[in-house]
Amino acid sequence: MTVGGTPVARYVLAPELDAKHGPRPYLHPVRTLAGVPVTDALPADHVWHLGASLAVQDVDGANLWGGRTYVRDVGYTWRADHGRIAHAGWEHRSPDRLDHRLHWCDPAGAVLLTERRTLTASALPGHANAWRLDVGSTLTAPADRDVTLGSPATNGRPGGAGYGGFFWRAVADEVPEVFTAALDGEEAVNGCDEPWVALCGRASGGAAYTLVFSGLGPGDRWFVRTTMYPGVCVAFAFEETATIPAGTSRHGRYRVIVADGALDRETAAALVG
Repeated sequence: MTVGGTPVARYVLAPELDAKHGPRPYLHPVRTLAGVPVTDALPADHVWHLGASLAVQDVDGANLWGGRTYVRDVGYTWRADHGRIAHAGWEHRSPDRLDHRLHWCDPAGAVLLTERRTLTASALPGHANAWRLDVGSTLTAPADRDVTLGSPATNGRPGGAGYGGFFWRAVADEVPEVFTAALDGEEAVNGCDEPWVALCGRASGGAAYTLVFSGLGPGDRWFVRTTMYPGVCVAFAFEETATIPAGTSRHGRYRVIVADGALDRETAAALVG
């Protein structure tokens, strides 16, 4: 994907990965306009973290996140429950906009959900050091049954581990800074429903960058990690499961401002608009 002719992101459509890593389309590398990488993929600490992607650990019992599954009263366990999210056809394809259909499948390949996803990369007028990524996603349940989305938290894990949704694994050589309009630090931001979250980090080589995320839907919360690893997620089931009723759709629109340099709170808020 490009912005004004500058390459800013690569979309990996059909990765050849072991099922336990949750194969799915993902963006990596994503870069600032100056070329600073701001995503990580297949990191040693969590191999199933794939750049920027949509992934949920519990979709009607199927793990579409990757890694071990959290089992109530047992803990994280390796199970043969890994599905995949697969490309099903293009609707539009251009350097600044990708629009396609996907199938969220269980381990046997049966379709749990269908999805229509659009990714758009665009310039920010008046801002030469930042660009904008918009991700639109519509998840639709089959006509004959509800589909429930869960997380380790809804399956009994304590500690605010309600991850799963639109997830961005960042890259940072040191612990990044995270803040909202009113909150500072991982402990305060994790689980909040503030309108936006900013992550300021330094990539390999020391170049500073800032990511500003927005797009929480009804019931969504921010899942944030900075000390264990750098990551931000629009979490669909942070404390309670989320159900997509039969024949209906869940709509999401996620926006990420990708900027060079370490932005302050005022500048980040202005970029969100």
